Amino acid sequence: MSQFQPYSFSSGWFNEKHFIANFKPAIPNSSLPLNYTRQRAFMTNSDILRTIRYIFNFKDPEMVAIFKDGGLDLKREEVANFLKNDDEEHFQAIIDKDLAAFLNGFIVEKRGKKDGEDPKPEKSLNNNIIFRKLRIALNLKEDDVLEILSSVGMHISPHELSAFFRKPSQSQYRPCKDQILRNFLNGLKKKYRPTV
Repeated sequence: MSQFQPYSFSSGWFNEKHFIANFKPAIPNSSLPLNYTRQRAFMTNSDILRTIRYIFNFKDPEMVAIFKDGGLDLKREEVANFLKNDDEEHFQAIIDKDLAAFLNGFIVEKRGKKDGEDPKPEKSLNNNIIFRKLRIALNLKEDDVLEILSSVGMHISPHELSAFFRKPSQSQYRPCKDQILRNFLNGLKKKYRPTV
């Protein structure tokens, strides 16, 4: 697995390579309150937000626009606070519902706005939901996802992959383990920002 140098956040802009290895996404819990913020052993919601921003090199105004496309109207300062390092002054952890709104806006950014009612952000997230939203946003087919995972040494079968995108009520559904999502994000970095 490739390792990247730690990042730093300054005045709302990234200026170093971002480190995204070794994080542990949360366990789903639909009964969690709206202000719930997932705490992982190595990565928080804000880390995922910073990682996506880094991979696609989004500037502050673009981040604000993506949140707005997802139904969350934020000021630039509020978004900057989400993106600060956890130990920086004015850092604000991003809750599941707001991260879900960002991911919905990311889909709009990459695929365009669909007719009809805008999807409502989930109150709580899990690996499967995050994986699915990223796949939709980037219009990745099954072979694309398998290739991205293989590029960082993660080899799974099409059957295993499809199980992550089933409904939880279906017998074929399988929870997406931390290692899968971590390697998928590493693979996205390699695919979309390979020269950094």
